[in-house]
Amino acid sequence: SFILNGVPGLEDKHLWIYFPFCTMYIVAMVGNCGLLYLICYEDSLHRPMYYFLAMLSLTDLVMCSSTIPKALCIFWFHLKEIGFDECLVQMFFIHTFTEMESGVFMLMALDHYVAICYPLHNSTILTNPVIAKVGLAIPQRVLLVIPFTFLIKCLPYCRGNTIHHAYCDHMSVAKLSCGHQEERRASV
Repeated sequence: SFILNGVPGLEDKHLWIYFPFCTMYIVAMVGNCGLLYLICYEDSLHRPMYYFLAMLSLTDLVMCSSTIPKALCIFWFHLKEIGFDECLVQMFFIHTFTEMESGVFMLMALDHYVAICYPLHNSTILTNPVIAKVGLAIPQRVLLVIPFTFLIKCLPYCRGNTIHHAYCDHMSVAKLSCGHQEERRASV
């Protein structure tokens, strides 16, 4: 298991850090759920830009839900311990949905490019089947993250168990490894 320190240098102010984090988490959850609900049930919002906005909202929901609850437990209840497998799962979700978020931003840029450069052909170029195919290509980026998770799991750990963040970061966990230098480089 690992010990998450929270915000380095501000350990004595964790109680005060809890309130803005909790408020931002509630706002993010309510706002993203509301946006997803609105896009799902309002027929006039069934357009490419709003589909991409819904994908971005979904990735934001998962990102918030994978990191903030543990950070709130650290700040409020001082529950700093996290199991190794929990740490790997959190790391996987953070890196996976960061990759997916960058893919959605790329799709939004493509949508804007088509809308600006080909305004009369926008609806014929970005049809719903095309958006579905491109949107399904984004989760394939998960394949880039899976090897890092398995490489981290295979490393031996003997350099302590303290991570100086409120979440499990790939580099912080890799630095705690005492494996050979080549193994550590491969996981980074």
